Amino acid sequence: MTSSAQTKTIHEFLADAPDVDRSELWASLWGILTEVKETITAELAVHPHPSGEGLGYWTSEDGRYEGSLNPYVGDADHGAEWLVHSWIGNRSASILDMNLQVWLGPHIDVPHLVIVFGTVPNVFHFSDLVPRRDLMTDIEYLDRYYGGQNDAWLALRGDNRFSWSVSHGTYMRAFNSPVANSYMATCPDDEAVEVLGQSVRDRVETWLGWVREASPVPEDERAALRERDHLVRTYGYTLDPMNELSKRFLGAERVEELVATRAGLGQIREMRTGA
Repeated sequence: MTSSAQTKTIHEFLADAPDVDRSELWASLWGILTEVKETITAELAVHPHPSGEGLGYWTSEDGRYEGSLNPYVGDADHGAEWLVHSWIGNRSASILDMNLQVWLGPHIDVPHLVIVFGTVPNVFHFSDLVPRRDLMTDIEYLDRYYGGQNDAWLALRGDNRFSWSVSHGTYMRAFNSPVANSYMATCPDDEAVEVLGQSVRDRVETWLGWVREASPVPEDERAALRERDHLVRTYGYTLDPMNELSKRFLGAERVEELVATRAGLGQIREMRTGA
């Protein structure tokens, strides 16, 4: 693939093939996200957050855009502070965005987990281990959580069945860790599902091992860590360029409502005020 293909926008991909039915592929990719979500919640107890009421399945007024938005909370001081399992798009018209994100509490500093699948209409995949420390200066943290992932990252980066996909958002590029995966599949769907599904399962297994074995963060460092987490969580959702695409179908007000729910902005406010 050329560099121009790597920087091609979502709008351009969709313009090339705007009406491809991706229903079968949605089932496969959403199934992977649901599988690993259940693996995670078997260890990190969570329960639905009330902000997701009525969003288990929703459609736009014209029925062309649909989705499912399922936010969860756990023990904010000992487990998963925020978990969201969601999708949005049009299964019969090329565009889908499916997410699983797990934001941990400040009792440990294990990276947060982000997994994304999409179609435009080819398979898109992003996953990352979002750092909680400054990787430029905290070399021990870098080595502990990212050094061991280097070989797997290089193997997927060198797989010619997948082309690197560059976000046009500067914050989203700043968000990426050294082991972020961001790919567009150039191979048949079944190959992409198999390879990327295994990559996700391996990443989740490794991440859960870190959570089990993590040392506690000192009490006097937790408030600052939580404040940083909340900023990263807020910006990671509100500055995502995909939001602009959704506004074309849903309007700015509806998209802002959905983004606020996915990010858990209400929960962040509640924790700051103690409400």
